[in-house]
Amino acid sequence: MSEILKTVSEEEMKERVRELAKNNFRSGTNCAESVYLALYDAGLIDFPRETVALTTAFGGGIGLSGGLCGALAAAIIGVSAVHGRRNPQQGEMKEIVNQLYGNPGLYRFFNQIPHRFLEQFGSTDCEELNKDFEWTEKDRARNCMKITVESAVMAVEFIYQGDREGYGQPFGKNMAGKV
Repeated sequence: MSEILKTVSEEEMKERVRELAKNNFRSGTNCAESVYLALYDAGLIDFPRETVALTTAFGGGIGLSGGLCGALAAAIIGVSAVHGRRNPQQGEMKEIVNQLYGNPGLYRFFNQIPHRFLEQFGSTDCEELNKDFEWTEKDRARNCMKITVESAVMAVEFIYQGDREGYGQPFGKNMAGKV
């Protein structure tokens, strides 16, 4: 998988994923499935294609509950599929914990994703993102497609960033008070 990051430029990958996500959404997959499948079909995720099932429930802010945006959730799942821990119980306890909280540490990296999404779209909740639309309106579907496509592109940016920079970024706002 790292090989694709070396052979395909980030800009080319963003364009590829943008088109895939748009086509996925138009074909009837929900926002979360559309993002994940775009990342998968672009060659960024090396798990079986059936793992798209892990994203299905996130559509409509988790089963139409209006919670966490499904496109954001799938972007995070996609980035985690590339940069997450494959064997999180391997090593001594201090090492296991430090992989998350340390500097470098995965939480520093993953913490950026919802903050960037919030900055770009104004909320991370599906209900808030769609408050100006009736669910059955075409304008709501267009809004969701735009968010879906841009979330897939954002995932590509983070996948390449993690490969390029590692995990030593400063924390954004977080509940642990980490800096």
